[in-house]
Amino acid sequence: MFSDLVARNSRRSRRENGLFFASLLVSIVSFYMLLSLSGQDVMRFLQKMESGAVTRLLALIPVMYVWTLAILFFLIYFAERFQLERRRHEFGVYRVLGMKKKDLFRMLMAEDLRTSGLALLIGLPLALLLAELVSLLTVRLTGIGILGHQISFSLPAVLFTAVGFLGIKLLASLILSGKIVREEIGSLLSEVPEGTKKQLPGPVYALSLVVGIVLLAVAYYFAISGEAWMYISTMALVLASGTAGTVLLFFGLRFFIDKLARASYKKNQLQVFNFRQVEETVIHRSGTLAICSLLILAALCCFGAGLGIIAERKAETHALDYTFDIYGETSEETKQMLEETRTKLKKGGLDSLFADLFVVRTGYVRTTEDWDNAVRMEKLQEALGQQPDSDDKKIVQNRLEYANFPYLIAQDGYNHVLRNAGLPELSLGSKEVAVYMDPEYASPGVVALLEKLLPENRELTIDGISYLFTDQVQTVSMVTDRSLTLSFALILPDEAFDFFTKGREDLYMSGVLSEEAKEGKSLMQAIMETNEKLDALGLSYESYLQNMGRELFFTVAASYLTIYLAIIFLVVANTIIGVQFLMTQQKAQRRYRTLVSLGAGYETLCRAAGNQINWFFGLPIAVAAISSVFGLRSLFSGILSSSLTGRISEMMWIGGAVVALLVVVELIYMLAVKRASNRYLLGLMAPKREE
Repeated sequence: MFSDLVARNSRRSRRENGLFFASLLVSIVSFYMLLSLSGQDVMRFLQKMESGAVTRLLALIPVMYVWTLAILFFLIYFAERFQLERRRHEFGVYRVLGMKKKDLFRMLMAEDLRTSGLALLIGLPLALLLAELVSLLTVRLTGIGILGHQISFSLPAVLFTAVGFLGIKLLASLILSGKIVREEIGSLLSEVPEGTKKQLPGPVYALSLVVGIVLLAVAYYFAISGEAWMYISTMALVLASGTAGTVLLFFGLRFFIDKLARASYKKNQLQVFNFRQVEETVIHRSGTLAICSLLILAALCCFGAGLGIIAERKAETHALDYTFDIYGETSEETKQMLEETRTKLKKGGLDSLFADLFVVRTGYVRTTEDWDNAVRMEKLQEALGQQPDSDDKKIVQNRLEYANFPYLIAQDGYNHVLRNAGLPELSLGSKEVAVYMDPEYASPGVVALLEKLLPENRELTIDGISYLFTDQVQTVSMVTDRSLTLSFALILPDEAFDFFTKGREDLYMSGVLSEEAKEGKSLMQAIMETNEKLDALGLSYESYLQNMGRELFFTVAASYLTIYLAIIFLVVANTIIGVQFLMTQQKAQRRYRTLVSLGAGYETLCRAAGNQINWFFGLPIAVAAISSVFGLRSLFSGILSSSLTGRISEMMWIGGAVVALLVVVELIYMLAVKRASNRYLLGLMAPKREE
């Protein structure tokens, strides 16, 4: 009998609070996805390439786990308190029928355990499936699948997910159930009053609304101007201004809603009822709505920034597999080290692994000691100064300002790079030079601006000798990773390079694996096997995997953590808003019954409640969506590297698309709350006997 009662109550609770149960499932999936990150194929791969960065990333996971548990505890506590409040009369009836306090407590705890167990039984397999799908998708997108996929099941992640979830769930239930069983029967049977709150004069709300808008405008200005990231004090000011502005805005919305209610008085009496309900909710719960709006804003910024950076992360052209470290104090020592490296490869039988081993030569102008005027390009700089102000213009001006003594690159070595990349080779005239920028610094906007100016401003001098720029900027990396990164350099014909460098040059020997070395293997497998052989010879080098590892780490850090935080923020905010509305609706049941007595039908009540839900959700979502435009712009300005700052406008479009997608998610939440509201209103349609 007791177990049947527990099972029946548990099923009814899940049916009536489907939104909360779905939020629990999402939380379980999110917990497991975070905790199992170290077991993903991509993370195992990155441990070999970027072990230090990965270790620091994984060290953050326990902190995020505990922090998320604390947030979800308050969510569960709030939502379960609402559920128990709705059942107060039911508990009072149980007590009248003879149920003891300890039996009521035991029943409540058994219901909670049943619901929690079912959530884990559904959530954990779903989490395992999604984690496997994400792992396979990541492996395919990054090209690691060829290394051999391994099942990403993590027993510690399962245990910590179950223990953490059950811990906060049972703790909340213990506290709330204890409060319920301590109440007297009469208190349980009586309806909870709606409560009153002192209303302030209208001008106070109007002033709050104006001050809130002003504070938000201040936060928006500092966010988009980039000043928010200059100092910690400025960032604190922006956060405080934005938070205070949001709180005051919601507090002052009562003035705006009151005007709408008065304006609709003669048009639709039911509309007046809707606005009065929304107005009262804003008065009573303005702080809650403001916090939920801030949580949605945080989710939108996390999602938009994470996906925007991933989508706009520029993939470099793969031209080289290896670059060997060859550094000497003098040019003679460098050339000697080059020969020693070639000899080691030949003696070790590894030279046959490379289809092409070549040298890229770089150096400086050595024909003059006037370094500040070694290269002059006044015409290009003047033309640049006449361009409209933009981030790209500032970047190019900064590069040209320090380009009076740039790196010089020999054409023949760079043509080897282009040939291996499958691109057309350079054919420079005796008096022509090409601009070179490393891919890390060559954002599309910067390259486009330079290529727009070069055809009409081609003149430059190198140590007083006139040369002409070619029209195209070269951006293919000359090394496999980071041994040489140039923000601005000049590619010269070999004869001109030899003349200006006077034999004082730096050498970078790079190679491409042969087809025999890759036969029957993937590129990454071939590189990893070659790494072991090179390590045995004691050679110092960098490989394509190091470059790829850094890119993958950036992708994983941006995608997993930001999306995880976005999901948690969304779940918490939307569950609170939904539960808050349903709680408010329950406390207003007498008003709805009055409408029924006056002749309002079920569809009319549902339409009225639906309009209230639109306002209740729409207010925090609208404020968050507007703020996210400035929040995303600020994030991109503060966290992007200099090579990507010129692409903020492109990323904003991606961020905007993500915001639109998340608004669709919000609409789904609203539909779920409307369904729960309609079920509740259907119960109010039955005549109630007044004792």
